[in-house]
Amino acid sequence: MKDQLTKGLVLCFSMILVLIIISGCSDDSSSNDNATGDDQDDTEQDNGSDTVTLRMVESLTSPARTELLKGMIEAFEDENPTIKVELISPPLQSADEKISQMLMAEEDIDVLEVRDQTVKQFSNNSFIEDLSVYTSEWENWDSLNDIAKHGATSIDEIPYFIPYGIYEKTLFYRKDWFEEAGLDVPETWEDVYNAATTLTDPSQNRYGYSFRGGAGSSDYVEFMTWSYVGENIVQDDGYFIEDGSPMFTTDEAVDALEMFVKIYEDASPPDSISWSYPEMVQGFTSGTTAMLIQDPEVIVTAEENMEEGTWDTAPLPKGTPSGVAQQTAGTAGWGIGAFSENKEEAWKLISFLSSPEQNLHFAKNNSLIPVHKSAGDDSFFKEGYFSSYIEMNAKPDEYLIADRPVDYKGWGEYRGVAEKDIQSLLLGDITIEDALQKWTDYWVDQKEQQ
Repeated sequence: MKDQLTKGLVLCFSMILVLIIISGCSDDSSSNDNATGDDQDDTEQDNGSDTVTLRMVESLTSPARTELLKGMIEAFEDENPTIKVELISPPLQSADEKISQMLMAEEDIDVLEVRDQTVKQFSNNSFIEDLSVYTSEWENWDSLNDIAKHGATSIDEIPYFIPYGIYEKTLFYRKDWFEEAGLDVPETWEDVYNAATTLTDPSQNRYGYSFRGGAGSSDYVEFMTWSYVGENIVQDDGYFIEDGSPMFTTDEAVDALEMFVKIYEDASPPDSISWSYPEMVQGFTSGTTAMLIQDPEVIVTAEENMEEGTWDTAPLPKGTPSGVAQQTAGTAGWGIGAFSENKEEAWKLISFLSSPEQNLHFAKNNSLIPVHKSAGDDSFFKEGYFSSYIEMNAKPDEYLIADRPVDYKGWGEYRGVAEKDIQSLLLGDITIEDALQKWTDYWVDQKEQQ
């Protein structure tokens, strides 16, 4: 009996001890939770309860450009201590797809990169904001050049983004070769052909022109045709002329395509029938070709690979007899996500990045054509390799802008079709008339569907 009583007391004491321990642990746990909550509150106050974090996504990513943006963002944060910016930089190859996925998931994106190739999709799906309420009061809106404004308002004349730069083509040429041969800088496509044939010497592996016969060749047929057809092109429906017919029905289109083929056959490396961007640039910078027509990013490549004074740039060649040059002006810039909860702060960041001072800094360091008219007064653009772009933008009656027919359902398909036809044309498998008729039929059908 005594032993049972003793065992009972021990058991009871043990249970009490366990309860005390559990109770103590429970109190500690509760105390820790409260401490954590207090710490969180303190942290929020330390960071500032009014601090806003913006999520910004870029598209045309590269290591150098991302670092450039980070530096500009840091300057913005210094001026706006209550706003922090989280920069998201997806890989270039999948960036647009990634941005689309984020928008479809209605993620909280405050500022995003919008391009002429994505603005239609984003605006149609109500993924991005109409910036009119901001641009109507923005002091720098009227300082944007015409091409930048045109790019910003390309969809229904509504500004969905503020461009940070312009992508236009210009003529790169071997200044030393031209001087040695006593040639003037070409002003027309006929001048290009004459100079190119003069400078071509296959025995020295020298050719007059960096031809593009591979991927992207339809772009070159496009702006050559525009230049020859001239002001008869409908600016906002660029593959059609004033009477509603496709531009490929015109006599000028025949002239343009004949010149396109002649330049390849008489003044270009034979293997340039398959050249795309890298090969045509390499042909110029390596000393194989005398002329190249490309975008401004080639300036950096040429500076890195060619001796100073051996090359220069000039305005895009004009058509004959139109007397004008015509091309599409690619633009990209910053827009506000429709699902952002910080739209005012997002605009503050965009207006900062888009100011004349910041845009000039971005353009200089990213090899872009700046968007503000005042850039023409800067010696970097006025006197250097960018001067040809500034000259073209200062003469809108001579250097025109046309819009690609990206609104048409068959636009993407056409590019592939045209590139195959161009290959067949250069190989002699089809005639110029065959190619133009095929493209005419294609766009007549597209117009009817539209």
